[in-house]
Amino acid sequence: MSPIPRTLERLLQEFTKLPGIGPKTAERLVYYLLKQPKATLEDFAQSLLQVKNDIVICQNCFRFTNQSPCPICSDSTRNKNLLCVIAESQNIPVLEKTNAFRGLYHVLGGLISPLDGVTPDQLKVKELEARLKSNGIKEVILALNPDLDGETTSLYLAKIIKALGIKVTRLARGLPMGADLEYADEITLENALTDRKEI
Repeated sequence: MSPIPRTLERLLQEFTKLPGIGPKTAERLVYYLLKQPKATLEDFAQSLLQVKNDIVICQNCFRFTNQSPCPICSDSTRNKNLLCVIAESQNIPVLEKTNAFRGLYHVLGGLISPLDGVTPDQLKVKELEARLKSNGIKEVILALNPDLDGETTSLYLAKIIKALGIKVTRLARGLPMGADLEYADEITLENALTDRKEI
């Protein structure tokens, strides 16, 4: 017989299903919630249900939004010839805060990851190809993480996009502002040298 009540054990298991939440973190979160007033937990549960009911996926860019098409896809002032490909919906607010990009987005819904069993057909790659063939896009910016999965996905997409005669670029990489050369790793320095710009 388990020393933990069954309902508590079930909740702990649900929390460990969340990304980045291990058994110890799940335990901390669950015991924190148990100390909260019932009204607080009811508000929390209601917010979870509400977001599931109110949030939809944009039919054009595949981001999470409260309307479809989303406000960005509907904005007539955006540059319709420029498309930024990102892995997840949560990458959009980060890029939008810069006010440096005024084009449209395409959310893949993840990255190609052979180790995790994620293949191109599980992502919005066919939808991307269809958009590129029909919407007059002249440049695609691949704004994917500079890790193994991001590189794999970028190379795969670049081949498809170039075959359509569309310009493909990616975010510049290198040293961040305030970085010290002495502490930079070889890959970062290599990217900084490769992506150098004239001043």
